[in-house]
Amino acid sequence: MTHRPQIRVPATYMRGGTSKGVFFRLEDLPEAARAPGPARDALLLRVIGSPDPYQKQIDGMGGATSSTSKTVILSKSDSPDHDVDYLFGQVAIDAPVVDWSGNCGNLSAAVGPFAISNGLVDDARLPRNGVAEVRIWQANIGKTIIARVPITDGAVQEAGDFELDGVTFPAAEVPVEFMDPADGEGAMFPTGRVVDELEVPGVGTLPATLINAGIPTIFVNAADIGYTGTELQEAINGDAAALARFEAIRAHGAVRMGLIGHADEATSRQHTPKVAFVAPPADYPASSGRTIEAGEVDLLVRALSMGKLHHAMMGTAAVAISVAAAVPGTLVNLAAGGGERTAVRFGHPSGTLRVGAEARQVDGQWTATKAIMSRSARVLMEGWVRVPDGTV
Repeated sequence: MTHRPQIRVPATYMRGGTSKGVFFRLEDLPEAARAPGPARDALLLRVIGSPDPYQKQIDGMGGATSSTSKTVILSKSDSPDHDVDYLFGQVAIDAPVVDWSGNCGNLSAAVGPFAISNGLVDDARLPRNGVAEVRIWQANIGKTIIARVPITDGAVQEAGDFELDGVTFPAAEVPVEFMDPADGEGAMFPTGRVVDELEVPGVGTLPATLINAGIPTIFVNAADIGYTGTELQEAINGDAAALARFEAIRAHGAVRMGLIGHADEATSRQHTPKVAFVAPPADYPASSGRTIEAGEVDLLVRALSMGKLHHAMMGTAAVAISVAAAVPGTLVNLAAGGGERTAVRFGHPSGTLRVGAEARQVDGQWTATKAIMSRSARVLMEGWVRVPDGTV
């Protein structure tokens, strides 16, 4: 009986924020996978362990959640204004799909440390001790991200005392700025309104804020869909009917945002848009067991990623939250009490997060100049990932 040997591909397994993913240098990929297309997708699917009808990704590096079924490809940038080009692939768990339609804000915090450690940033730009400013070109959406990475004795500092709800252990803080965070080339509010009436067959007509910032996101009020905004994962992820309603909202919101032509097309675009629901502050127990008190936060937000309620908050959705909160009249802004604001602290299932943004009107259109949040990152494993020969 013939057998296929395995091939080794240099890779690094990293945590960034509340996500984990497999990181590659473009030059280390098999030649056929260095360009976009079926060969690249096939490699990444096999690395992660998808598609898996059991939805466990046992035979791969994925962790069977939207937060852990992720891949990153990095290369030295040809642009004099950037150090590294960053491409993100969200790998579906039970389907043969790698979604390239958006960014991962959490893993963005790991891009700078990886780039420095792997020789993708010029030595002249790196201090012996201090903070290195890594200029990242986010290739999925064509935007600039600035990561400020602590350096100690010429190496990336990973240990520290910065605590991030949703991550068990403290680490070094990595502030991340998302410049001009409106996603894509269209308007930040694609319908031209900060609140729309979104008609969703089988669900009803809901007030919704549809925004392109960080990642295309659909915000609805928790109360309008029967929730309080204090829910944890188990309240939603085991409810098939609830997940179907959220997917219907996501699909019809995507059509309204001009991302797809028909709601049926949403099945092939799982990563974007996101759908989230908001509520005013309230006490609730976080997934860690700690009680979050209403006075600690400006609003509550719960968001779904890849069809399930996220255990904390996606980084790109946090950008959308920060920008929407900065625009008077959006559902996010109203849940936070309304008015003008440049920062909010919101409650999510794992705890709280503070985010900031600058937004202004130009010729009657809202635009955002940047959004800011802090994350942390750490190398978990490095070496080679193996896949059967013939995968690519």
